Amino acid sequence: MPVLLVLLAAAIVELTVLVAVGRVIGVLATIGLLVLASLFGVALLRRESARTLGAFVEALRTRKLPHRELLDGMLIAAAGVLIVVPGFVSDVLGLLLLLAPTRALIRRRILRSAARRAAVRFAPGAVVEGEVVDEPAPRSASGELR
Repeated sequence: MPVLLVLLAAAIVELTVLVAVGRVIGVLATIGLLVLASLFGVALLRRESARTLGAFVEALRTRKLPHRELLDGMLIAAAGVLIVVPGFVSDVLGLLLLLAPTRALIRRRILRSAARRAAVRFAPGAVVEGEVVDEPAPRSASGELR
């Protein structure tokens, strides 16, 4: 239910901003501005996607964990969705997500939050009780081990 309320509020805000801008600069200029923002956003999206993919491949090549690159890719995908959705507010949010410094701030916050949650779940020195089960190796029809 809260997701629907957020989507409804976002739609109302977008429509309000579109109508306000349309009254100030006119309908055709508003449509032109939306198209221009989308084209600029798509160009920036392509550049940042290629850069992040290159960083991801480099991290894999050097055998480093690509957690930063994966998170950047997810944020860039979210920015792409925001840019494609018509509206000035979503375009501004999408363009902000495409800027590397803004993305770095959000990425740091997400990683810090994930580290806090992981520390609570997997406390160092915690004992996890379990049982080792040794299953017999599969045998062929003649009785030999495979």
